Amino acid sequence: MARKLELNADERELRNSYERGEWRSIGSLKENLQQYESYATSALENDGLVSIILSNEDLTAIRQKATEAGMSNRMFIAKILHEFVSGRLFNMPHS
Repeated sequence: MARKLELNADERELRNSYERGEWRSIGSLKENLQQYESYATSALENDGLVSIILSNEDLTAIRQKATEAGMSNRMFIAKILHEFVSGRLFNMPHS
């Protein structure tokens, strides 16, 4: 005797959507993946995403200073860069 599978609300909605004929083939998976990869790359470039490599020593110091400032590492780095490009960041002695 086959056991009846219990579906949660999301699973039932997916099944019902499929049964209503709302699903369609996407065609060539490779072409679609390339298209959406292009969309994602454009979106990230437009949002100003930048990747940098930092030394462990610098990253540790940034993490510590970000924690002291009550900010995430990314927000702290963005704030420093913004202050630098706007001319408000001055060379300060190391503590």
